[in-house]
Amino acid sequence: MRGGFGGLMAQAQKMQANIGRLQEELAVMEVEGTASNGAVKVLLTGKHECRRVSIDPAVIDPDDVEMLEDLIVLAINDSVKKIESISSERMKKATAGMPLPPGMKMPF
Repeated sequence: MRGGFGGLMAQAQKMQANIGRLQEELAVMEVEGTASNGAVKVLLTGKHECRRVSIDPAVIDPDDVEMLEDLIVLAINDSVKKIESISSERMKKATAGMPLPPGMKMPF
């Protein structure tokens, strides 16, 4: 029985190391979200920090600022969804399919 526990501990340490590497990788990852067929683009890091916002001048209407605000929100949300999807996919690989404990969310 002891050998089994030792093997389990070794597996847990390996998984912990994989998760640590994954967290570092995700922290520097950059993901672009878009809205209105790319007219508004937002670049976020894996830590959800905004690096850049690009807006096509064609969607700037001084009489409809609310539409532009909505497009920016859509682009940000698109980036966040992509980050969460990538994080989830890579976490499954890092944990060899073992589910994370309840309440533990990635990347951080």
